[in-house]
Amino acid sequence: MYKNSGFTLIEVLIAMLVLEVGLLGLAGLQVVSLRNSQSAYNRSQATQLSYDLADRMRANSTGQAAYTSILPSSATAKTNCLPTTMPTNGCSSMEMAENDLYEWNLTVTTIMPSGMGTITVAANIFTVSITWDDDRDGNDTNNPVFQTRFQL
Repeated sequence: MYKNSGFTLIEVLIAMLVLEVGLLGLAGLQVVSLRNSQSAYNRSQATQLSYDLADRMRANSTGQAAYTSILPSSATAKTNCLPTTMPTNGCSSMEMAENDLYEWNLTVTTIMPSGMGTITVAANIFTVSITWDDDRDGNDTNNPVFQTRFQL
């Protein structure tokens, strides 16, 4: 009888060790799942934001030159282009383009972590690029870039 004493205690300790390893694995899986879910959310936001600017450019086709000549980060709001003042004051297509860029850049920098958007044109094909800090580490390497190309 003395030879078997303590045997169940060893079995319980081994079972607890196996359970702990399993729970640590589940916690790690949960962390990876949350990180990938946030990354997918950011990518879908970048998609919506790039299509938003493309739609704004299509709606203001007469001011398309201003969309590429003004940097989104340096665009300013035009008060006479607000929907409440448009019927009375109105604004030119160039002012509307600058206001669109201001509003779009404000949304990109607000929604995306360290977000930045750019617009380029080559051979009448516009490219909207949005970059953001996906892992929020402050490092600019390996940041994702979402690009949309379209023609007006």
